Amino acid sequence: MAVTEDIIVAEQPELRRALGPLQLIGIGIGIIIGAGIFVSTGQAAANYAGPAVVLSYIFAGFGCLLAGLCYAEFSSMIPVAGSAYSYTFATFGQFLAWIIGWDLILEYLAAASAVAVGWAGYFKGLMADFGITIPAQFAEAPIHMSADHVLSFSGAIINLPAMCLVLGLTALLVIGIRASTNFNGVMVILKLIVVALVIIFCMQYVKSENLTPFIPPNTGTFGSFGWSGILRASGVVFFAYIGFDCVSVAAQEARNPQRTMPIGILGSLAICTVLYVLMCIVMTGVIKYTQLDVPQPVAVAVQATGAGLAWLVPLVDFGAVLGLGTVVLGLLLGQSRIFYAMARDGMLPPVFGKVHPTFRTPHVSTMVIGGFATLLCAFLPHDLLIELVAIGTLGAFVLVCASVIILRRTHPNVHRPFRTPWVPVVPIGGMLVCFGMMAGLPRDTWIRFVVWGLIGLVVYFLYARKRAKTPDYALKR
Repeated sequence: MAVTEDIIVAEQPELRRALGPLQLIGIGIGIIIGAGIFVSTGQAAANYAGPAVVLSYIFAGFGCLLAGLCYAEFSSMIPVAGSAYSYTFATFGQFLAWIIGWDLILEYLAAASAVAVGWAGYFKGLMADFGITIPAQFAEAPIHMSADHVLSFSGAIINLPAMCLVLGLTALLVIGIRASTNFNGVMVILKLIVVALVIIFCMQYVKSENLTPFIPPNTGTFGSFGWSGILRASGVVFFAYIGFDCVSVAAQEARNPQRTMPIGILGSLAICTVLYVLMCIVMTGVIKYTQLDVPQPVAVAVQATGAGLAWLVPLVDFGAVLGLGTVVLGLLLGQSRIFYAMARDGMLPPVFGKVHPTFRTPHVSTMVIGGFATLLCAFLPHDLLIELVAIGTLGAFVLVCASVIILRRTHPNVHRPFRTPWVPVVPIGGMLVCFGMMAGLPRDTWIRFVVWGLIGLVVYFLYARKRAKTPDYALKR
């Protein structure tokens, strides 16, 4: 008789299984629809793929689908805070857990900063709609990155709107803010209404000449249009799908997770992919893709339709400001949970695991995270930040997919409320697609990623290695 292995989870009460497929799909859509659709699409089309950015979204969505199925298996097995970091520590020990945890720190920091920069562009546009002009030198990053990844000074001084957003949200998280499900539901509906309005009203202004050639010829440089540009753009627009893994985190609260988890993951990814594809067609169809490399490309595309849709521009700016603000809040909150989990396991100094006696929040980690995110969004451009997010997240996805294959062999009898289908085909496919998107990213992004990893190894061997302790949610041996 086979012996079933268990997960040790100290003081983890059974969660109420109250989420059905529609609720899970709503969670996924609410998190996925964010800075990607409002910012990344224009930059990816203008610099890498042209109208063929549609294909980049489809390729990136397919990679997320494969990785999401692997996440779902882990989240149903190990229902603790820490996401992929905790999954790895529970199954493979502290070294690989540190690698993926350090990777997630880069992902969340850069993601929160990138979304804040995108938010600043739409906030500047919204203020202009009301006759208030924010000088460019105080609303843009002083560092600019060209299409061929050459860094230069833009002439700006600092991105004050982005800084103020991150500082304000950090203060709210320290004090203790609880976004109700009703409020989040309103934000989801608002974002979907804005996206739907843009698609419905702008579709009639699409011109075939703007979509021709659909795949602009390669300029002679890898990643600069052509098929290699589509691959590189897929790594950039992958940023648009970040957050789908939060659907898998809800596995322990899902009714009949074997059935509802695939529906939640596949459903939210499918709906968002369709919306992204339609938005790409509209944006690159109403205006030439070369004009979309701006902080607020959706608003620029709507303006290009003429005076007939002038009423829609403020709605786009308003919807983006509210929607992107909630995304930044969620990313900062997620990063604090990663810090808290790593401090809990001895990987980071215990001060990051301290909880404020009055507010009952991890105030130290929240303030440190907010401080670093403020510096990043104040001085770095959006396109540089999203490439850091993409390579960090894709690296984590590759490790999670590989872990599913290994764990099926080393612990075949662990109880899995949700099982990734067609193992090892799905995990291997996820690894190949995600690594393919990583390979398409620029060399400079890889260099920054490697440098970040080397810094992490130094911190690990000087501090974390000696102090890490086996977590109480580890697999029984």
